[in-house]
Amino acid sequence: MFSRWRSSPLLVAVVLALLIGLFVVMRFAIGGAPSVEIAKAPSTPDVRSVRATVDALAGTLTALPIAPSATPTPVATSTMTPTPPPIAPATVTTQPAPSEIPHVFPLVPADAASYARAHHDYPATDIFAPEGTGFVAVTNGVIEEVSRIDVWSSANDGLCTRGGLYVSLVGDDGVRYYGSHLSAVAPGIEPGTRVVAGQLLGYVGNSGNARGVSPHLHFGISRPTGPNDCGVRRGEVWPYEYLNEWKAGENVVPVLTE
Repeated sequence: MFSRWRSSPLLVAVVLALLIGLFVVMRFAIGGAPSVEIAKAPSTPDVRSVRATVDALAGTLTALPIAPSATPTPVATSTMTPTPPPIAPATVTTQPAPSEIPHVFPLVPADAASYARAHHDYPATDIFAPEGTGFVAVTNGVIEEVSRIDVWSSANDGLCTRGGLYVSLVGDDGVRYYGSHLSAVAPGIEPGTRVVAGQLLGYVGNSGNARGVSPHLHFGISRPTGPNDCGVRRGEVWPYEYLNEWKAGENVVPVLTE
């Protein structure tokens, strides 16, 4: 019969199950219920133990070798001060000194002229020459006044009419030159016109209160005071010595009175 049980697999399995169940029952009866281990919540750590642990870790960290930090490479800086671009010098316009400004005799040709040192009641010179002799600019400058019409008469005998036809020039030397009793004023000569020494301004004649008198140029030297200042423009400085110098080819500047 036993041999028949061994030959049946089902029967063998049943027997094994019974044996296992019996073993469990006997263990329970003998040792009580099997213990079940329950995980306990971690207790609050002791402060002293935690501090000791932290100190130990700090000592460990201190003992560890620390790799040297990389030294930053300094950036090369230029010690040269930048050179500013050159500044072009300012252009300064300077007036030539009076002694560098040319001066010439007021009549052309000069050899045809004659004049005296004296004049009647104020500083001036009457330069006698044939009618039509050229009256030229004594120096470089700007024309101040021009009269092309002779308005003088015995009934209209004033300082501003006695010159008849005339031209006044304010030179670059700061001196005013006045020539009157002209027979004509040269074309293109007007107030504000710039002229150079030796440029034709008009022609010798006997206009104004010189009617009936030999042709001559009334020549006056004065300080510039503005147009229509007839009492000054007719003459403040004696021209005789300057006329001699200019006729000889010397370049001299008249000295004005204060």
